[in-house]
Amino acid sequence: MRPSGVPDETATEAVYPRADPTRVPSERDHAELARLPRRVYHLRMLGMGLAGVAIASVLHELSAPVWQWVLLFGTAIAWPQIAYLVAARSRDPYTAECRNLLVDSALAGLWIPLMHFNLLPSLLLATLSTVDKIAVGIPRLWLWSSLGMFIACVVAGVLTGFAWQPFTSMPVIVACMPMLVVHTIAVSLVSYRLVRKVRRQNRMLDELSRTDGLTGLAARRAWQDHAAQVLQQRHAGGAAASLLMLDIDGFKTINDSRGHALGDEVIRAVATVIRDRIGNAADAGRYGGDEFGIVLPGVRYRQAVQLAERLRADVEDAVLPGAAELRVTISVGVAEAVDGHAGLRDWIEAADSALYRAKSAGRNRVAGPVVMPIDAMHPVPRPRA
Repeated sequence: MRPSGVPDETATEAVYPRADPTRVPSERDHAELARLPRRVYHLRMLGMGLAGVAIASVLHELSAPVWQWVLLFGTAIAWPQIAYLVAARSRDPYTAECRNLLVDSALAGLWIPLMHFNLLPSLLLATLSTVDKIAVGIPRLWLWSSLGMFIACVVAGVLTGFAWQPFTSMPVIVACMPMLVVHTIAVSLVSYRLVRKVRRQNRMLDELSRTDGLTGLAARRAWQDHAAQVLQQRHAGGAAASLLMLDIDGFKTINDSRGHALGDEVIRAVATVIRDRIGNAADAGRYGGDEFGIVLPGVRYRQAVQLAERLRADVEDAVLPGAAELRVTISVGVAEAVDGHAGLRDWIEAADSALYRAKSAGRNRVAGPVVMPIDAMHPVPRPRA
């Protein structure tokens, strides 16, 4: 019976804390649950009020007794107030509001026999009430509410002798129009808000999945996708490209002797140097642990070595606020993309091999391939127009 109220995004979010029994609800979860009764209250008032207009038109034609008018007042005016107070004062607003939704459907089922099954308002009450429960997104709520509606309809039908007057007059049709039109618009607006919120959240999740939380650089998968694209462009005849793979010298010793907190600070410090020197966040990523990867579109081997040397020197000069006496160094492997790199894996293995040589040679240094690729000395040919 209550139209658009429940599909509000807050009602849907309220289900999430219950989806995983092991999940501890956050402060935001509790805040959303506490606000749920207030957000539903206004929309329930609207839905019950519009339904009350349609029901009143039928009661007028039937010359209904006073007790049915009193019941209508309780349904359209008093029940939304009671429902809000019960949910707002409950220790579990979410569960209390679910019970309120079931009562909404039961009231819809109750009024169908009391209107002598007047076709249009009865159909609207049953259909819109069910649509509301489906739109909420709470599993099986629409099923339980439909069962409750049916039971209430049968009970009321027994009490009224299943009086049957399905004809809908023009005045009743007119009285039903606000419920039909406003309900449709309200559901559409709330659904539109929910879709927009979901889109914003998806964009945020996508951004989070593409960013390493500790360093702010690109996450491994996002960085690999970007590096693979750069390699494809190089093979297609575009500009040259070089790859740097670097890691922190003696990082395990720092972690074991000074603790993981300082280890994280070291990683962040190196990432800051990389970000300040590289500029384009997509070009630099945390490859794993204390290892980083940097792809350099349009950069030849010798330029890449020079950039790697500046990075190495910047890291060596960096001062950690939590350990000013600690000297951090990095080793860097450089590899320019060549035709022999069929895929990103080959390119990364070439840079990793260079990195291993830098480590073996004493660390805190930059190393390239054993034999510098021939095409590193010449421009990469571009395709003819």
